[in-house]
Amino acid sequence: MFKVPQHFLLLLIIFVACIGILPRAHAQTRYFAARSAVYDGPKKPNFNLLLEKLWEADDYCQENGLNTEVGVFIDLGMNSGYFRCWVIGYRDGVTRHQGLVAHGSGNNNWLPTGTRKYSNDKGSLLSSLGKYKTGSSYSGQYGLAYKLYGLEASNSNAFSRAIVLHAHSSIPDFQSSRALFQSWGCPSVSPNFLKQLSSIIDRSDKPVLVWIFDSTR
Repeated sequence: MFKVPQHFLLLLIIFVACIGILPRAHAQTRYFAARSAVYDGPKKPNFNLLLEKLWEADDYCQENGLNTEVGVFIDLGMNSGYFRCWVIGYRDGVTRHQGLVAHGSGNNNWLPTGTRKYSNDKGSLLSSLGKYKTGSSYSGQYGLAYKLYGLEASNSNAFSRAIVLHAHSSIPDFQSSRALFQSWGCPSVSPNFLKQLSSIIDRSDKPVLVWIFDSTR
């Protein structure tokens, strides 16, 4: 019987272990690169536009069998270091929760400060604008995640692209003027913020609308 040299087995074990940590290490590299950027868009929400989105979303959810109590609104046009993801009630317009959210980096692993690119193409690693609905939860590479289904032509490939709502340990709970870590297309949030979103999504007997838009466009 052929005997595998012990040094070869050791190298194989190290290689397998490295595969497991590469995604996290690479994400950390992109995160620290992001912190050197100071300006990344407006710091405050466009309240008039957000109100228009809220009204339109209310009608859309009633017509399409989605949750009619609250919706999740994400403005990727804002500075990524500031709160740009909000859970808002349709009836009272009150913000239930708010937090940071990352946008897609693209194939260059980093979008330069002040720029935004979006794509619905597979392999683009970019965010897609448009309305989504939440799907079932599962345990993925970064723990708890929620499947997302694109409801428009601009994000119709979301499910096949594995664009999901998940947390990442590199995303903090506090605001900063510095740009945030960038994802590979998923709307990634902090672990604590995902818990808040989970309390909304898991309690709902209907899919929750997640509307990703860019207020600068």
